[in-house]
Amino acid sequence: MLQPHLIKAHKEQYIQALKKRNIEAGALLDKVLTLDEQRRATQTQLDEILAESNRLSRAISVLYKKGEAEQAATAKEQSSQLKIQSKGLSEKLIQVSKELEELLYTLPNIPHESVPSGKSDQDNEEIFREGTIPDLSASNLPHWELAKKYDLIDFELGNKISGAGFPVYKGKGARLQRALIAYFLDKNTQAGYKEYELPLLVNEASGYGTGQLPDKEGQMYEIPKDNLYLIPTAEVPLTNLYRDQLLEEKDLPIALTAYTPCFRREAGSYGADVRGLNRLHQFDKVEIVNIVKAENSYGKLNEMVEHVKVILRELNLPFRILRLCGGDLGFTSALTYDFEVYSTSQERWLEISSVSNFETFQSNRLKLRYRDKENKKHLVHTLNGSSLALPRVLAGILENYQTMDGILIPEVLRPYTGFDKIV
Repeated sequence: MLQPHLIKAHKEQYIQALKKRNIEAGALLDKVLTLDEQRRATQTQLDEILAESNRLSRAISVLYKKGEAEQAATAKEQSSQLKIQSKGLSEKLIQVSKELEELLYTLPNIPHESVPSGKSDQDNEEIFREGTIPDLSASNLPHWELAKKYDLIDFELGNKISGAGFPVYKGKGARLQRALIAYFLDKNTQAGYKEYELPLLVNEASGYGTGQLPDKEGQMYEIPKDNLYLIPTAEVPLTNLYRDQLLEEKDLPIALTAYTPCFRREAGSYGADVRGLNRLHQFDKVEIVNIVKAENSYGKLNEMVEHVKVILRELNLPFRILRLCGGDLGFTSALTYDFEVYSTSQERWLEISSVSNFETFQSNRLKLRYRDKENKKHLVHTLNGSSLALPRVLAGILENYQTMDGILIPEVLRPYTGFDKIV
């Protein structure tokens, strides 16, 4: 969430930056500043009245002790009037503060200066590419046909149990899925990330803290009776571990990782792009989160990018990295790099990871700060990344490692699967 004092200090800069998101923010920012000024003025007036009321209360006690009943009665009347005024100002303060907060919740993060302008994913900027796209025979199959041929994933059975987008992994398909999870977690913990096992349901405060709420696009599964939400990513519970905390400078940086199933409604997703594992309502993902000081956050972002590169190199999958343009940038992100794996059978790139820096956007919502050696308090920067999302990684392995007589297993996964080929 943006901070009003920074909006005031950098208003024109923010207006220009939000144009990268195709947002004309001038009127919205003016309204924020007007509401913030009203809030501050109301708070000042209320503080003055409360101070005067406290002064009168002490004076009334003294007047009664002196036997000056008439003056005490006059002071009591003044005190009653002040209480009426303070009640009205308190109600106004609550209303203005609520209106300001609701408006701030609608404003996305300010894009980093390196974010290119653009309207959609067609305008994203490719900054890196590595790996050789395998030259498969003309008879190569897409992953959904391979999954059926080798009895690895049953999409129809998942549809029977739950509905479309809930696949059932079977036999060596389930084993390969488990191998990927274990391998990703091992890579993360070896790199210094502390592993957590987390709740899959979060409360409203957690959703607001990391920016999934308000859910303008309707992507979260909600349980209204209990006011809980199924997590769309482990980022939500991982980052909320530190909500409402004041850390010490020596505690930073903090690096966290977790495997969880993830749940997304994927409202509005139709067509060929959602076949098979391309877009699911339930899927597995291993996440990494970093909590750092502001001056270290972009260095940490680069470290996270290099970390994901290493994993994809070890899996020997052809991949590329995109810097997302303003029109494709997530609501909470200041800068995002997307990793994509090439699907040889589908002849297109599939997103398998996003690595993002949120700067103070989440920490301001979370009230997550640290205290430096001079006892000054600062908001931290939060970052997160997929390391990795499993469905499209699995799709890439099935399609790119297929042969005429089976599917090879990437060498780095063989100690986890216990087999080197699916036949």
